Formats: sequence, structure tokens, C-alpha cells
Amino acid sequence: QSRSGSRPLQASSPSLGKDRADTVIIGGGCVGVSLAYHLAKAGLKDVVLLEKSELTAGSTWHAAGLTTYFHPGINLKKIHAYSIKLYEKLEEETGQPVGFHQPGSIRIASTPTRVDEFKYQMTRAGWHPTEQYLITPEKVQELFPLLNMDKVLAGLYNPGDGHIDPYSLTMALAAGARKYGAQLNYPVQVTNLNSRSDGTWEVETSLGIIQAKRIVNTAGFWAHDIGKMIGLRHPLIPVHHQYVVTSTIPEVKALKTELPVIRDLEGSYYLRQERDGLLFGPYESEEKMKLQESWVTNGVPPGFGKELFESDLDRIMEHIEAAMEMVPVLRKADIVNTISGPITYSPDILPMVGPHQGVRNYWVAIGFGYGIIHAGGMGKYLSDWILEGEPPFDLIEVDPNRYGKWTTTEYTAAKARESYGFNNIVGYPKEERFAGRPTERAGGLYDLLKSKCSMGFHAGWEQPHWFYKPGDETGYKPSFRRTNWFDPVGREYKQVMEKVGVIDLSPFGKFKVKGTDSVKLLDHLFANVVPKVGSTNISHMLTPRGKVYAELTVSQLYPEEFMLVTGSGSELHDLRWIEDKITKGGYKVEIENMTDEMGVLGVAGPYARQVLQKLTNEDLSDASFKFLQCRHLKLSNIAVTAIRISYTGELGWELYHRKEDSVPLYSAIMEAGQKEGIDDFGTYALNALRLEKGFRAWGAEVRKYNFFIILSGSLGVFLWAADFTGKQALKQIKEKGLKRRLVYLTLETDNVDPEGNESVWHNGKVIGNTTSGCFSYGAQQSLAFAYVPMELSKVGQKLEVELLGKNYPATIIQEPLVLTEPTRMRLQRKGESPKI
Repeated sequence: QSRSGSRPLQASSPSLGKDRADTVIIGGGCVGVSLAYHLAKAGLKDVVLLEKSELTAGSTWHAAGLTTYFHPGINLKKIHAYSIKLYEKLEEETGQPVGFHQPGSIRIASTPTRVDEFKYQMTRAGWHPTEQYLITPEKVQELFPLLNMDKVLAGLYNPGDGHIDPYSLTMALAAGARKYGAQLNYPVQVTNLNSRSDGTWEVETSLGIIQAKRIVNTAGFWAHDIGKMIGLRHPLIPVHHQYVVTSTIPEVKALKTELPVIRDLEGSYYLRQERDGLLFGPYESEEKMKLQESWVTNGVPPGFGKELFESDLDRIMEHIEAAMEMVPVLRKADIVNTISGPITYSPDILPMVGPHQGVRNYWVAIGFGYGIIHAGGMGKYLSDWILEGEPPFDLIEVDPNRYGKWTTTEYTAAKARESYGFNNIVGYPKEERFAGRPTERAGGLYDLLKSKCSMGFHAGWEQPHWFYKPGDETGYKPSFRRTNWFDPVGREYKQVMEKVGVIDLSPFGKFKVKGTDSVKLLDHLFANVVPKVGSTNISHMLTPRGKVYAELTVSQLYPEEFMLVTGSGSELHDLRWIEDKITKGGYKVEIENMTDEMGVLGVAGPYARQVLQKLTNEDLSDASFKFLQCRHLKLSNIAVTAIRISYTGELGWELYHRKEDSVPLYSAIMEAGQKEGIDDFGTYALNALRLEKGFRAWGAEVRKYNFFIILSGSLGVFLWAADFTGKQALKQIKEKGLKRRLVYLTLETDNVDPEGNESVWHNGKVIGNTTSGCFSYGAQQSLAFAYVPMELSKVGQKLEVELLGKNYPATIIQEPLVLTEPTRMRLQRKGESPKI
């Protein structure tokens, strides 16, 4: 049955059937039903799904049903691939037809920049198992003979792509879920949720109460209303998405094979065959597109289920014209159906999937802008996580805890507008998007620095990426090649290496942990010894399977009182994990999230000590304040917690202070450093400095759910000290031995630098991938970390790295390129000459 036609009625079973369940899933769209199917198939007993009207009500039934292997990120490709493979065999498994068509899809490049983007995407495709090809205009025309080829420069082709009937897909997943023992109940409305002291839930419904060990909110655009029942404000907003279906087109009917799906990126629409006509769906600009904001403020109208919005062809007229120019047969076609239905958007269009911080045993799978292609893979991903206690692989980009109190309704609306309008925008490296900024969280130095630098957005904070000087080309100028920030970043690099620089590090997540069991808790949490009072170390939280969950800086400030510091994107992700361990272990500790209250300044470079010493009576000499020590002191009469540590690898301190003291502290330091030539530096220079020192970055070299980093020796022998989570699993992994290793490469490039996730080649084959990279201003050449097979990991090994469609020669070198300042000092004391 076509999406544009009528539906057979479903048989409903309005009874609860049971009063207890292991897992209650709220919402019967394709995502919720997929989760029920996967949990039941994996053997979980007592899976109950509750749907307020009928399965597929809401966004699922009217979706255009596109399925694609393509994703610009690296992790979600795995979700897409799993979904497609599942949909291919679902009919055979359940006996239910799913209406799956796989004619392939082609993204059209009609500008040179778009061709660069395709080459950029192809460098990330080499080490992924899914098929993707950069094809010539001739090949594009052969695959889609009805195109006007005037503007076509290239195509990005995924042969396994296509579209599926969302209604049939959901019914097949439902049949599978029932077959494996899940119970799907509808129409049953959830009216309230009560959390009990033991972490279980009472789910109140129109037909009675179910006790549940955990609940999963998969309620689509009702997810916001479900969240409100327990005091959570999920940052979601419904968007009006329109698509148009035409009558029979003779030229389409005459074709022997089905046309591939086309995505005309400059025209911002998708177009595919629907029977003997065409289906066409645009994404309007942020000025023209429409949000249903009243549903956020007032809730979804009680009776809304399978209704649609009023269509508005005027709003999509420019896209219709672009499509008629690209596919001329459209001009003669009649529109037989215009669908305008609600799709839920999160601020960045990515869904929110996983357990929620601050509420026990409350999970979400919500905010799906692309629910059909994500449903299969996310159902499996979430099912594995629920059953195993940890996710199967890293998907921190969809962690629901990436948003916080700073994510207001106004912010969500502004971002959803931008994200919808930017659906087909060019995806540059180091992309910045400016809608909804700054948030109320921006940071203590924002007003002071905003006109002097290019700011980056980090979990609600604004943080300087690089600073302007007279003569610089200012502003955000994205490019696939070296752009306006390239020389200024070199200047900031030199500033830190030769003089002294100041950087705003306030976006860090910061927690205080204290109490009688704090040492015991940290011993259990971290694969490292607990630092002594006045000391700091870098520690990793591992999962039960021995994979890295998080990396934090741990300082013991007073006996049994610690400060834990993590990256901005990991704040609530890490806090949730720690809170869970505290609850399950019954530890007598208090944990306080200090992130919003505290600012952080980094001061680094050979004159860092000289400058800071002017502001305090405390002795900052090397003998008195050693590397990796921490203490409370006053700088210019401002209380700070100072840690002698710097991600630059140079002499430096991180200064933690009250956010309201950020401006006076920054001003005092800048004033004190005039004679030493003090200046600002941003995160781009910081990245270049850390890469030269061989420091691993969280989320790149230290991939979540990846143990190479731990076992390739880079974290030392402290590992086996305590009985930490994941210790046994790590020992087993170590005994088996690793197949891949992290190596350090220099590259011979031209006007382009690696930044991570590029394919690494050897003898005409892709053998690995980079994890991060940049231009080394010290060595005047490109530098990257990469994972490669053990047998190709020796120093001196010649490899190639693919950048923008070209393979550049690369050589594995001994790391690091530049020794850290503490190491240089140690060698000097021994009378050796260190390398800078």
C-alpha cells in the first residue's frame, strides 16, 4: 500500500494483561516497536509496549520512508547499516511484507565546493564496510536518465539505499515482537509516572497501573508531555514536513528499472519514484519552515493521532521550481497528494537515546528526525545497552545528556529552525552553527572576549577558537582547506611555546565528591590509583567489559574531598554513570555538579610561573609546586584552586574559580604579564600543541568503548592497582593481545591537513584510519594519530593518508614530536639535551 493511500484498520487489544513488567515502552511508532522486537528477541521476558491510539500514529505512518547507508558522521553509519540489513530479512522472519525498495540513491553535486564535500566524505568511507562511490556525471545520467545534466558535476552513490513502507515495517516489527513474547497494548494512554524509592516505576494508565523495573520513552512528539510528568523538559519540537506525490508520469512508467532516490543538495529536496509517479520532499529555509511551538507550551492536542497539518505549497515553491529544473518531467505531472505532518526535532536533529541523568531507570529514544532509517539500528543498540549494562559502541553524539538546563524552549526552537533549513547544507570540518547563541550559560568571559575572537560552541558555553589581530580576515570562514584561522593559530602556538598564553577552559564539566566512602568509590570507579591530598592525576572509568567509558582529571583537595573534571560534552554523561555507581554500591558520598558555578583559566608557556608569581605570596617554584600538584591559593586576592597541569604540554596551571571572578582574574593575569608579552590563545592552538606532545584526546584517540589506548602502554602500569570496574575484562583482552595499534604519523601535504577519521592506505588497500590531526607549526608539516594493524605499526613504516580524494605520503615516527616541559626539565637535570 502506498504511503499516500488508506490503511487497513488494526485489531486493538485495550487491556493491560499484566500488572508487572521488566521494561515498559511508551509509544508505538517504529522506534518503540523496534525496541520491543529487539528486547524480546534477545530473550527479555515481560516487555510491555503501551500506545495511546494505534501503532504508527504520530510521525511514523506518514513518513517518506527513506533508507540510506550514508551519514556524514562515522558512528551513525553503523546504525544505518544495521537497519538496512534487518529490513532486508524482516519479511522472511515475520511473514509480513515490508514494501522495501533498494534502487540505490545519488546525492547530486552541482558546485565545486559540493564536489570537495563528497571527496571529504569518501575519505571517511574507505574504512567503513558500506558501499559508497563518487561517480561521474555520465554514470549519474545512466542511473537516472530523466535528469537535466546542465549543473551536475558529480554524484555520491550508495547502491543499497532506497525506501520502505513505514506502516508495513512497523507491523512486521510488531509481529516479530509478539512472536518473541513482547506484549503490545493499544489503545492505552499513560496518564502518570511515579518513581519509587527502589528505582522502579509505577506507570499509571487509563486501564490501571503497571509496575516496571524501567521505562523507555519512545513517544515521538508526545515525548515532551511524558517527560513533563517527571519534571523533565526534553528539548524537542515538532516541525511541519511536507512532501508531494504526483500522478503517473509516462516517462517514469516506461522505465524498466526503478529510479534511484535523488538528493539535490543545492535545491534542498529528495525525490524518488512512487509507483509510476514521483514523490518529492523539500527542506525549507529557517525563515520559511514551520514549527508547531504550541505543542511544546500547551502539550499535543488530546485527540491527535493520525491527523495531518494543512499543506502549504507556497512555502515550498522555490524547491518545486528547483526540482522541475533538475527533473523536467515533473513540469507535466499533476500533484495528487500533499502530505504535511509533524516530525520531532531535537536542536541538532540527532535523536536522544539512552538512560537519562538525574532519574533512575528512565530511558529515552526520542527526537528522531529520521526515524525510519534509525529505528532498526537504535532498537538493537538500546536493547544491547539495557541487557548488557553498557552500550555496544560509542554513540555519545546521541546521548540525551548532551543537553542541560541551558537548553531552553527558545533555544530548541531556534536550533530546530536552523537544523531543518540546514538539512542539505555543505558539511565542513570544524562546523559552527550560530542560531540560539549565546545561551544563558555562555561563560564569564564571553562579553569581554566576543569581539576579539572566533567563538566555538561547547555544551552551551562559548569558548574562543582563535583570536584576531589587525590585518587578519576575521569571522567564521569554513573550508575543506587551510582557511583564515591558519596563520593566526600559528601565531598563538608560538606565543605559548616562546612566551605565555591564557586560554578560557570554563566549559569543562566539574564535580565535587566528598564523604566517608569517597576514596572507596573512586578506587572502584577509576583504573588508576587515587591521588593523595594535594595531588592530581588523569584517570579512566571503564565499563564492565573493560572498555573506556570516560577520562577525567581527579584531584584530592582535602582528605576525602575530590574535584573531578571532564570535557564539556561529557558532563552529564559522566555524572549519570558516577551517580549510578553510587546508588548501586550504596556509597556514603555526596556529589555536586559545579560546572555552572566555576570558571577555569589556563595559563601556559615558559613565563607562566613568572607572571602568576607576581599575583601571589605562595611559592610557585618547581621545588614547591610540582607538576600534577593542586592547591588553594589567592591570585590578586581572588580565591582559586590551582592545578599544575596543561594540555599544551608546556609549563602551566589550570585555575579553577567562581564564575563571577572570571573577568577580574583574567584582567589581573593579563595586567601582570605585560612585560612578558602575555596574550590570548584558543582551542585550535591548544589542539596543535597537544598533538605535537603526543597527548591523546578524549573522543578521538581515546575512543569511548575502545581499549587500545589502555593496553598500548600509553597509560602506564598503574592500571592493576585497585579492584576497579572492568579490571578482569581488561586482563583477558591483554592476554589475547591487540590486533591494532595507535601510531603517530607525519604527512607530506599541500593546502590541506588531516583532522581525523580519514582512510589510511597501504599497497592500494585501506588498512586503518586517522583519529585526529592538524598542521604542526613546530615541524612545519601535517601530523596525525592513526590506528593501523600491528604488522604495519613500526617506526619508519611508509603509509598514505587520503585527504580530499588524494593520497598523501605518510611516515610513522617516534612520538612525541616535541617533549613536554616536565620531561625536558627532567632530561636537563640529567645533563641530556631534550628535543623541542
